[in-house]
Order: sequence, then C-alpha cells, then structure tokens
Amino acid sequence: MLASPEVVASAMTLVPHATTSVAAARERAHSELLAQGLPPTVVEDSVLVLSELLSNALKHARPLADGRIRVTWALAEHGIELQVTDGGASTRPRVLPLSASANGGRGLGIVRDLSTDWGVVEEGAETTVWARIDLDDRALRLRPLRHLRS
Repeated sequence: MLASPEVVASAMTLVPHATTSVAAARERAHSELLAQGLPPTVVEDSVLVLSELLSNALKHARPLADGRIRVTWALAEHGIELQVTDGGASTRPRVLPLSASANGGRGLGIVRDLSTDWGVVEEGAETTVWARIDLDDRALRLRPLRHLRS
C-alpha cells in the first residue's frame, strides 16, 4: 500500500458517496499523473484502475463515517499505488467468475489484469482496496519532485 519509502508525489481526496464522484476523481488523477511526466498509456491504465476501485466502493459499500469515500494515489520510483477506502460492506471485494450474460462484475477483473498486484485491507469499519501498477525503466522519466494538491 502507500507505505513505500520512495514515494515522490501523492494525493488524497475525499469524494461524496455518489456516482458523479467517479468522473471527478478520474479527471483529477489524469491531470495530476500526466503533470508528473508519466506516459499517457500508464496514466490511462492507472485512471481506469482507480475508477473501477471507486465504482465498486460506490456500488457495494457504505461511505466512511463522514459520508464520503477516500481516494489516494501515490507515485513512487517504480510505480503508481492506488487506494480507495470506504466504510465496508457485507461482503469482501473479490474477482467474480466471468459470465457472458452478466451486466456487471468485471471491475476487479480489470483491476487484476492491469495491476501488478492488488488486495483488500480491512481495519475496523473501514475497507481499503488497493492496486499497484509498476513502471518499467523506459516509462519512468519523472519530472522534478513536487507535491500534488490535496
């Protein structure tokens, strides 16, 4: 998760427990990750993973005690770490078997396929679903260290 000692830039935002939050979080992550000098394809994958994590939280989980969802991303030397923290749900997030006729259930499969690793951490009433997307040496041409707005 976001405990990597080599984090060079990070951002955290609290978003309303509403479907409109997905577009706002996507737009913010997209612009801030591009501003860090990441290749557009890496940014697009990261933003897609983040939106799937947030969409899952909004669909299946309760908000945090303050009525919002916490969205966090961090750029480290070797990758991007993404987290979405909510107020928990009746079931633990998991990848579902694919069904050609299903209208949904593909979100965490997308996260699994685009991420180097992902997982779930439950602490008290909070559940955090996290994902890491590693960068290769060619992709990592970071701009000088700067903090993202929070």
